[in-house]
Amino acid sequence: MATKFPKKKTLSGRAKATKAGSNGDARPRRRRRATAQSMAASQRDISVSEFFAKNRHLLGFDNPRKALLTTVKEAVDNAIDACEEAGILPEIWIHIQKTDNGNGNGNGNGKGNGKGNGKGNGKGNGTVQNRFKVGVQDNGPGILKKQIPLIFGKLLYGSKFHRLRMSRGQQGIGISAAGMYGLLTTGRPVKIMSKVSVRKPAHYYEIQIDTKRNRPEIINGRGDGFEVPPGARGLKAIEKHGIEWIESNHGTRVTIELEARYQRGRGSVDEYLEQTAIANPHVAIHYEDPDAKQKDYARVVDVLPAEPKEIKPHPYGIELGILVNMLKSTKAPTVSQFLTKSFSRVSPAVARRICEGAGITTRSRPTKCGRHEADEIYRAIQETKIKAPSTDCISPIGEELILKGLHQVVPGEFYVAATRPPAVYRGNPFQIEVGLAYGGGSTAHRIARDALAEMLEESDARTIRQFLATSFDGLGTDAADKIIKEAKLKTRVSPGNLENKEVGQLHAAMQSVSVSDGNTMSVLRYANRVPLQFQAGGCAIMQTVMATNWRPYGLAQSRGALPRGPVSLMVHMGSVWVPFTSESKEAVASYPEIQKELRLGLQAVGRKLGMYLRRRKRVKHESERRSIFLRYLNEVAKAVSHINRADAETLYNQLLLVAKSKTAEADVKLDDRGRPIDEEELNLGDNVLIVDPVERAAELAGQNGQEGDEE
Repeated sequence: MATKFPKKKTLSGRAKATKAGSNGDARPRRRRRATAQSMAASQRDISVSEFFAKNRHLLGFDNPRKALLTTVKEAVDNAIDACEEAGILPEIWIHIQKTDNGNGNGNGNGKGNGKGNGKGNGKGNGTVQNRFKVGVQDNGPGILKKQIPLIFGKLLYGSKFHRLRMSRGQQGIGISAAGMYGLLTTGRPVKIMSKVSVRKPAHYYEIQIDTKRNRPEIINGRGDGFEVPPGARGLKAIEKHGIEWIESNHGTRVTIELEARYQRGRGSVDEYLEQTAIANPHVAIHYEDPDAKQKDYARVVDVLPAEPKEIKPHPYGIELGILVNMLKSTKAPTVSQFLTKSFSRVSPAVARRICEGAGITTRSRPTKCGRHEADEIYRAIQETKIKAPSTDCISPIGEELILKGLHQVVPGEFYVAATRPPAVYRGNPFQIEVGLAYGGGSTAHRIARDALAEMLEESDARTIRQFLATSFDGLGTDAADKIIKEAKLKTRVSPGNLENKEVGQLHAAMQSVSVSDGNTMSVLRYANRVPLQFQAGGCAIMQTVMATNWRPYGLAQSRGALPRGPVSLMVHMGSVWVPFTSESKEAVASYPEIQKELRLGLQAVGRKLGMYLRRRKRVKHESERRSIFLRYLNEVAKAVSHINRADAETLYNQLLLVAKSKTAEADVKLDDRGRPIDEEELNLGDNVLIVDPVERAAELAGQNGQEGDEE
């Protein structure tokens, strides 16, 4: 019997189209295209602060750990610059602390209890692990009231961009960008306290930046800030309002709360401050870390560096477009006066030669010069011989202070420094300085057990081998393998998974294992006395160090790699305009003129290191020869005495004198300048410092003992 099936329902044309459209078979309805009018309606200006808020990685706020370092760095650089310009020996206080997760108003000093003023929700007992408060104070001249909001609440605002003289800051972005980052990550404003005189009121502001308009917004005092009266009344007001301030006759303090991560080791705030103390021996630094541990870097010298002078731009550093704009905006009546007043090293005679080469008269009006005349002036400038710019716009550290700074912070037995003569790139003066310390142990030898345990917990390294190689300067993978083998640990174990007993084994191995041979050179890079801690591979300094042949100077080196040995190298570039590769100011661009001066500076310290190592090697060799002689002299004297009946004791004494005269170099002692005390053979110059290894070991032992007592 045949089975009957129900008839299928037929769909209408519209239903078919609807179903087909839902299955994607039919052509979709055409989307309305944008028109010129609709596109024009959506276009608008982009504020510079709005741009950097979305691209904050360009300013050094890539991740929470680096954000903390960048914030401290920008505040400290501004503080030192302000003190030096005012002729004040800088004293800087840095305080980093973890903040609470309170929703009330707290007590205003970062220790809020979450109770609030009746409007809070009463929570806030937990601590946000990734939220920190950074406070930096200086003893500088202070800031005028009307300038405070603009300096800390507006990007690209400052006094250093348009002048040509050596300074740490250049762009007018850093500290205001740090405040903007804090506002974006925590919603908290920047707090500024500034005092210009003990007899005048101080000014306290809470500021946040309006990123859409790049303007500061003052939160407290009904938009006008708060004035702190001088004297005892001011102290009471500070205590009442919970204002953070270390009592000083003048200075500025900035406090920023931000989302960050604190971690010791390479690329940390601790390393930055240590390197800052090396290049700035005239600065006193007081530092308190999030664990409330104090670290002070006393100033080594009580004299400020020579103040750099501002210069005009050099003609060789001007591009055609800039020259056209200068010709349009100048107030000089003639081209000759424009050239002499707008550029350095251009005398009336030089201006006349430039005009003759351009085919124009010296009395031509600059504002009447068209594009063709400007092009001819630019060509004539390049063809005219003009003196190099003046170099008094640069303030080098100096060889003596480099030696003192290195000796204070970097352990070693041999120190040497070299300052190159000033040079020019693209019309900008610059100067290269190099310092070298040899013989110091790795930072792994000087770390305390508690600090090591904290670093292991905070590390994001996958293995203990990677942790050792990346956390300690100069400690390569070979040295890391030695330490792991001595500690009897597995190479693939994660740092955070080590037990307390294993941490103790690792610390003991780090103290006992000799890693001098496996060490790689530690390179400290500086630009205008500021440490450069990131992007080393893209920096001209590191590239030139690796390209230099260090083997003739007594160091082992593989092709295209850093040399091996217990060496710390400091390289400083000072210039009116450092050619950084990005806005974060972390690497120097590779100009041929800069690389040439770097190479010559490295070779200067390398030659003296080679002289010292060769002399030390000869002394060691002669000492070994003498020990071999002494081992057999007694037997030789007895044998000869038995043969010719001579007195054995007299013969032994005579042979001993001969052995000493033949190995006299083993008795050579060097003074603290690297010269033999009784000889004139080895002359290392005046920019050398040699430390007795025994005295240095005793000094380090005393320092470690003091740190242990503090802990």
